[in-house]
Amino acid sequence: MLDKTREERPYTGVVQKLRQVGLRPTRQRMALAKYLFDGPDRHVTAEILHEEVRRNNNISLATVYNALHQFTHAGLLKEVVVNSGQTYFDTNMSNHFHFYNVKEDKLSDIPPEIMDMGILPPPPEGHKYSHIELVIHVVEA
Repeated sequence: MLDKTREERPYTGVVQKLRQVGLRPTRQRMALAKYLFDGPDRHVTAEILHEEVRRNNNISLATVYNALHQFTHAGLLKEVVVNSGQTYFDTNMSNHFHFYNVKEDKLSDIPPEIMDMGILPPPPEGHKYSHIELVIHVVEA
């Protein structure tokens, strides 16, 4: 028989993740974090996440946007802007680059082993690079 005091509850991981970055684990944040962080890395828009979560939770699109931005500012997500009207949120926090398939409206990681950034220009005097963002838009040939 399992010891109930040692058994992990379904939301324990996301509660800890939120608390570690100083976010209060509200019901809405926990529901969204469960969809985002319990599983493989993924790229989602607010609309995609809202559609997934609202099947089991009463949550507004505005709340999804707010939580995604809070998660981004807390360092749990990366915001990837593919154009002026389209933003994805990436759960993979490593330094990496993306392909954006225009027809499918889909963002995917570029395998790091095929990337060669070549020679970059030196940063302005007194500055250093903090990070480099690259999204390559692709269409069918």
